[in-house]
Amino acid sequence: QVQLVESGGGLVQPGGSLRLSCVASGFTFSTYAMSWYRQAPGKERELVASIGTSGSVSYYTDSVKGRFTISRDNAKNTVALQMNSLKPEDTAVYYCKVYLNYRHFWGQGTQVTVSS
Repeated sequence: QVQLVESGGGLVQPGGSLRLSCVASGFTFSTYAMSWYRQAPGKERELVASIGTSGSVSYYTDSVKGRFTISRDNAKNTVALQMNSLKPEDTAVYYCKVYLNYRHFWGQGTQVTVSS
């Protein structure tokens, strides 16, 4: 079955960095685009970044452009999100997602808290 397992979240001060990872299994990872979403308390889940199958195509929501970088390693079935210059408004649960067979599959999420 499809499984997505995120890791790397934590508490960081404003201006700091974190690197999130998502390990995928149960499907042919290299043939599917992958995405990172986030959900802050009281807000809807939003798309943060997406990456194409070869890693050459990516999307970033405006609020993270220039600060976050999405990447993937198809040999390790892993997609990562490097987050730099973190702000308090980046505080949220971050989720890895894949869309396949007409369904959205989500990981369990990893908490990122940006606070001094």
